[in-house]
Amino acid sequence: MTYRFSPSQLGSAFALIAFATAMSALPQPAQAQAPATSQPASPAARNGHVDVAGAAIHYQVHGDLTSGRTPLLVLHGAFMSADAMKPLVDPFVAGRPVIAIDARGHGRSGGVDGPLSYDRMADDAAAVLAKLGVKQADVLGYSMGASTAVALAVRHPDKVGKQVILSGTSNLGGWYPEVLAGIAQITPTMFAGSPMEAEYKRLSPAPAKFAKLIDNIKALDATPFGWPDAAIRAIPGKTMVIIGDADGVTLDHAIALFKLRGGGDVAAATQGFLTAAPKARLAILPATSHIGIMTEAPAVAAMVTAFLDDKVPPMPAGF
Repeated sequence: MTYRFSPSQLGSAFALIAFATAMSALPQPAQAQAPATSQPASPAARNGHVDVAGAAIHYQVHGDLTSGRTPLLVLHGAFMSADAMKPLVDPFVAGRPVIAIDARGHGRSGGVDGPLSYDRMADDAAAVLAKLGVKQADVLGYSMGASTAVALAVRHPDKVGKQVILSGTSNLGGWYPEVLAGIAQITPTMFAGSPMEAEYKRLSPAPAKFAKLIDNIKALDATPFGWPDAAIRAIPGKTMVIIGDADGVTLDHAIALFKLRGGGDVAAATQGFLTAAPKARLAILPATSHIGIMTEAPAVAAMVTAFLDDKVPPMPAGF
């Protein structure tokens, strides 16, 4: 299959393009399998919609929301869907209920014609939690979904427990300027015939409006957003920040966000060991790009599980 991306476009716009191809590159079992653009929801998942501000927001529920375990809300990246987050849904289902949302204008959700904003998508997520009777959930957001997770924690702090910010930012300046410049140049022609375009048409209630979604994403990533440092510090739950060392998110931004959320505690650092689960955790995955972080789902899931379970790092033998 031929993709209409120049090397410079691939270098700068990787944050938003060819996700379906990246999903096809996930590690496969020993038996050869045909690549897939995304994988369908588990047969055990319960699906539904909630009407919010002119859009029907689609959700999947995996597991029992009455189990007493805090649910994990999973928010996908731009041009993706809840189905595409399967590698970061399945590892958690055995231990806790999981809710996965198709963001406004994405996947099976409506709202294609309206503009996108992180505040709007955060309110959509809050409405889904309310519809499901969930008083509080932990949240894992990837890329666009990570910024939505920050907005959700700021706007609806009572609904959010722990947050996992995976390859995402708390303001537009957290991206390399070259990435944003590349996003501004993407066109529907670049996606023509791609698995991503096909997946959109398969899932969307408005299959002919992929070009409109592209316009909405470009506008979202050309509009400054962010929250004051005081608002970020005031988020009550614990936070884990995860990026790749070759991510579109800058290392400086990830470290700054980690510190705003309580990371970098000098007392803990100088004693040489941790006696309690920290308020913030930071992981920078080696040789990992923004899209490539999706191929690291097993490692991400292991780190996130320890975080969600408030696991205290063990002392090594002999100390």
